[in-house]
Amino acid sequence: MKTEKTKKVPAGETIDTDLLVLGGGPGGYTAAFRAADLGLSVTLVDARDSLGGVCLNVGCIPSKALLHAARSLEEARALAELGIEFSEPRIRLDRLRSWKEALVAKLGGGLAGLARRRKVRVLTGRGEFIGPHRLAVADGPDVNFKQAIVAVGSQPVRLPGLPDDPRIMDSSAALALKSVPGRLLVVGGGIIGMELATVYAALGSRVTVVELTDGLLPGCDRDLVQPLQERVAARYEAILSGTRLVSAQAREDGVHVVLEGPRASGSQVYDAVLVAVGRRPNGAGIGAERAGLKVDERGFIAVDASQRTHVPHIFAIGDVVGEPMLAHKAAYEGKVAAEVAAGRKSANDAKVIPAVAYTDPEVAWVGLTETAARRDGVAFESASFPWAASGRALSLGRGEGLTKILVDPHTHALLGVGMVGPQAGDLIAEAALAIEMGAEPGDIALTIHPHPTLSETLAFAAEAYEGTLTELYLNGKKR
Repeated sequence: MKTEKTKKVPAGETIDTDLLVLGGGPGGYTAAFRAADLGLSVTLVDARDSLGGVCLNVGCIPSKALLHAARSLEEARALAELGIEFSEPRIRLDRLRSWKEALVAKLGGGLAGLARRRKVRVLTGRGEFIGPHRLAVADGPDVNFKQAIVAVGSQPVRLPGLPDDPRIMDSSAALALKSVPGRLLVVGGGIIGMELATVYAALGSRVTVVELTDGLLPGCDRDLVQPLQERVAARYEAILSGTRLVSAQAREDGVHVVLEGPRASGSQVYDAVLVAVGRRPNGAGIGAERAGLKVDERGFIAVDASQRTHVPHIFAIGDVVGEPMLAHKAAYEGKVAAEVAAGRKSANDAKVIPAVAYTDPEVAWVGLTETAARRDGVAFESASFPWAASGRALSLGRGEGLTKILVDPHTHALLGVGMVGPQAGDLIAEAALAIEMGAEPGDIALTIHPHPTLSETLAFAAEAYEGTLTELYLNGKKR
């Protein structure tokens, strides 16, 4: 569904606005809507026909829709172990694709309606600054603005030297779900690569994942990654860490690739290759220098705690201001920037930003990780609870999970939490709130959690730290 424009403004004309928002992703439309609620006249410029940016159109939402389908397939297959057997599913790609696209259109239509109700003018076209207070829209008008928020997001990193062939996909092309390749090579074992590997493996592809570093989900604690590693190793054709793609040739019988690594040998032929080696910000190509903005060599724009750039009337948010490149971070920053632009006292004072890999099992973490603590020499104490002792996890047939907490040994404040298992992405929100509120493990342990649930595992990990856990026998401290 295309975003409805407030009014078509022809090319060559000029409009005036209090606030220009360049980019219509989660950060951009959140900023535009918040600013409009605070009384500013707002013009939002985006190259797409539909609001929502990469996240809604070719990222977060379509990937989670397909991951839901993948999880349903895996759960149906797992029920055979309980004596409930289904015939092999018939996968109708056209209907699955249509359902995914209908979901995206419904959400896009909702955003268009919210823009109309707030009287946010939406202009479709690529925008470039042509001055510190002026933006040109391709095939559209120029926009004179008093203040601006740059929310132009990021794009997939392309590996040099790869042939231009539809069988070599980035994440956006993979989510189009044109076909299910027999053999799929996923280059990159980070969150995006592993989520899409989850989808295609469930749909029937024989998946090989290559990761340049020494393990999947770089930066995440190894004990959290281990259950995922073991599960996919039993289901995928291969998981090759410490391995890089040397070359790829598109031929009639497939994509011939050469890999280099401890377990890689010779040339292999795949029906498709998915490249998911990261994203780079879109700071270049927006005419930033004509607005006086400084963009570094990586494409990032520096901001202060109010999301203000060194040009006082221009703000920047989301992927273009730095890691982590996450939609919920962008939306938070969008509200801060909009409020400051409207004259409110606001600042980015988030202590933590949760991260989630919607794989099978899900992996989620927030705050300090053990990996970062050891790297940076940060003192911590930890405690964990294995889901093998969780009645709810075992009733789901998923006892491989783990919940772990990191605690400041001096103040006893909660520093970080990591989880791996079904619904970890939903469960991590309680941990984020606990850290933001300065909670200690005792606060969580003394909060009654419903039984039997997976949410209990956070309370049990806190009890393990406090020495009050009864669900396991811990030969250690007891209070």
